[in-house]
Amino acid sequence: MEKCFCGSDKVFKECCSQFLDHKRFPETALELMRSRYSAFSKGDIEYIYDSHHPDTRKEVNKEEISAWSKHSKWLGLNIIKTEKGGKTDNVGTVEFLCIYEIESRKMEHHEKASFRKTDGRWYFFDGEILRGQVKRATPKIGRNDPCSCGSQKKYKKCCGA
Repeated sequence: MEKCFCGSDKVFKECCSQFLDHKRFPETALELMRSRYSAFSKGDIEYIYDSHHPDTRKEVNKEEISAWSKHSKWLGLNIIKTEKGGKTDNVGTVEFLCIYEIESRKMEHHEKASFRKTDGRWYFFDGEILRGQVKRATPKIGRNDPCSCGSQKKYKKCCGA
């Protein structure tokens, strides 16, 4: 059985799959956060879009989300802190760190995400990238360094072009 992408100890089918398959909605902001991470991992752009709050959905760029989701290898989600966001709350925040790899470079995304409940359903509302906390997990490739794709060309003449 496949473990859930969100980092819980549950099997995917018994965890985030039920949300991505629209069998039920997350009951807490944390469940929604975890399910959105699983959606990024699986490339489920429609779920990411649909779970974005209707008041801010017009700011969502599906093509950008799709590119980030599908060109990244999602390595893990760490929940750092939650504030409110329970079953009886209407607002909540989840601070998280996700680790992913893009073009053979390991990256970290540290964010404080805010969630709102509207008509009994949780939605992602906005996120604050924590400055000074978003960093590469591996050193930056210089323009004159060998390309990480293995072509033996300089990065600037290959993937960095």
